[in-house]
Amino acid sequence: MNPNKNKAPNENMKAKKYSRAMGIFLELVVFLVFIIFALRFVYITTIGQVDGQNLGQLIKNAYDKTITEKANRGTIYDNNNQVIATDSRLYSIYAVLSDTQVSIDKKTPLYVVNKEETAEKLSKVLPASKEQLLSYLNTRNAFQVSFGVAGINLSLQMKKQIEQLNLPGINFTETPSRLYPNGIFASNTIGLTQLDTNENNSQYLKGNMGIEKFMDDTLKGIDGVKRAQVDARGYEMPGSQQEIQKVSNGKDVHLTIDSRLQSYMEELLTEAQNKYEPLGMNAILMESKTGKILAATQRPTFNPTTKDNLNNSWRNTLVEDGYEPGSVMKILTLAAAIQNGTYNPNQYYQSGAVNVNGSTIRDWNWSGWGSIPISQAFPRSSNVGMVKLEQEMGSTVFNDYLKKFQINQKTGITLPGEVVGSRQSKTDLDFAINSFGQGINVTAVQMMQAFSAIANQGQMVKPQIIDHIADPNTGENSSQYQVENVGNPVISKQTASQVLSAMKDVVYQNYGTGTAYKVPGFDIAAKTGTAQIANPNGGGYLTGSNNYIFSVVGMAPADDPKYTLYITVKQPQKMTAAAETIMSNIFKPLMTRVLSSTNTTPTSVSVPDFTGKTISEATSLSKTANVTPVILGDGQQVVRQSLQPSTMISTSKKLLLLTNGALTMPDMTGWSKDTVDEFAALTGQKINYENQNVAGSVTAQSISKGQALTDNGQITVTLK
Repeated sequence: MNPNKNKAPNENMKAKKYSRAMGIFLELVVFLVFIIFALRFVYITTIGQVDGQNLGQLIKNAYDKTITEKANRGTIYDNNNQVIATDSRLYSIYAVLSDTQVSIDKKTPLYVVNKEETAEKLSKVLPASKEQLLSYLNTRNAFQVSFGVAGINLSLQMKKQIEQLNLPGINFTETPSRLYPNGIFASNTIGLTQLDTNENNSQYLKGNMGIEKFMDDTLKGIDGVKRAQVDARGYEMPGSQQEIQKVSNGKDVHLTIDSRLQSYMEELLTEAQNKYEPLGMNAILMESKTGKILAATQRPTFNPTTKDNLNNSWRNTLVEDGYEPGSVMKILTLAAAIQNGTYNPNQYYQSGAVNVNGSTIRDWNWSGWGSIPISQAFPRSSNVGMVKLEQEMGSTVFNDYLKKFQINQKTGITLPGEVVGSRQSKTDLDFAINSFGQGINVTAVQMMQAFSAIANQGQMVKPQIIDHIADPNTGENSSQYQVENVGNPVISKQTASQVLSAMKDVVYQNYGTGTAYKVPGFDIAAKTGTAQIANPNGGGYLTGSNNYIFSVVGMAPADDPKYTLYITVKQPQKMTAAAETIMSNIFKPLMTRVLSSTNTTPTSVSVPDFTGKTISEATSLSKTANVTPVILGDGQQVVRQSLQPSTMISTSKKLLLLTNGALTMPDMTGWSKDTVDEFAALTGQKINYENQNVAGSVTAQSISKGQALTDNGQITVTLK
């Protein structure tokens, strides 16, 4: 008998039972999973949350887009509505190369599909050839690429041109920017902005110098916020925008500056800087009876477009630096003596030297002029004569008059960083040297305010740089600055007239120190100054023929001054001419210009908009506009220009026009350093200077004319 005879049937039966059990188990598992999913679905649909996150909000976020509408920073204008500083969104272009970038519905490519076509079309707008652009697009293993210098600092107009090409994968980044179209133009007074980041991690412009800083809250504006819905492809759905916060653009600031006079002042100071190399210069031209500043500048200064020399010129020396004014202070001493009744013009005194408390004070002419009437002390600029006047009225009275003239007090001008200066005024010797402008520190704006009393029949007026503020959101002027009288009249009309007469003697008497300041056809009242400079290491004053602050203040027409011009020149390093020659080369032409009511010969013109013009159109337009163009590159269309439209420039200044072709080296011979700097800013080329400190013209260049230039190239030019 076989013991295994019934084994197979038993095993088959067990297998069937196992399979049945397993099937039931799997059915239970599937059923349980279904129940779990069903419960999960009911939970989600009832509660509306997934893992603690609101499902509706997640879906909404996927199809919602928050849009920030950037506020425009207010524009700064001159007194003729010429733009001095304005916003300009700058754009940089980049191309997405990764084919993983597609729309939400995965149907629309968001990367460059046809590189040949993209390079071809972009070369019509960007200042680069098709081959150059294609080399960027053919970069291996890159998610995205930029296009070097050709793809940065694009204008809004260029951005719109490229967008109209409908090229997939081409995108832009936006950077807030500030344009200063006039280059060196009251730079330290107008100021600068810098990029900053707000609480929303959005970049904006913040003023950090000059008017830009002082009026920052007025200029900056408030960004707007909108929300819109997008479709599956990521495109905004029409009519879906909802305004959350309305944009409020910054207000516009209109200055008292006259661009034509400002530009001319800059030219004259640059010529003096190049020729005599002073360590510092200041110049202010003001309407005598309103306090409106028509032009103001300093040296050293900087170019706000290129930032050239910014590291050497962070301060606005017109309000932030105190200095000893020297003999121009004698105007106030004479006015005080006349007003006090202690001035006797026919009284004689011994010039040359005077002893005060054991110290000898000398005239600039050490031997003096013998015994002379006190009426000649002022035009001869006699220190001894001023000491006599101060002693006659007494130190207490003299001190009171200095306070009335608000010396060592802030004027309150709308510029940041104004200082009060200081005065050494404890002893009789202190007051004696104060009388001729030593031992006392003032600012240029302080002196202009004090001078206004002489030109304005005894009433001081506050210097002003802002004329009014306009609100572009409403189209109305939100603030109008008025003439502001400072205190009560310091002196009488008769006293002011006598001082002006003495200032005329400075110019027209043969013994006057200001004969160099005669302006043909106009009567000038003036006072010169030569102030010693305190030794920074202590121990008195610096010595040497050039270690002075030379100055002149002039008022014209002399009998009823409409304008006051004040110039200071500090320590000329090349003293190849007398101080009065250095300053008269600025004073006379500028005063002639402002006093001349008719001037039929245009010396400055407004820059047209050349962008988008063909070369032939640009050439024709430049002749009509009386500007001198320099065409850069071998393209057929202008894509950028070195100066913004409506900028006022000298008719002799070159205007650089960048085309949409490959960039080649121009002939820079005769170019000014400013023009070379503009070329560098426009093209991205790095410039190395031979004779860096010479602000002359180009005599040699390291790359020959017509040679192709590459991105971030370096060019060496020689200045003479």
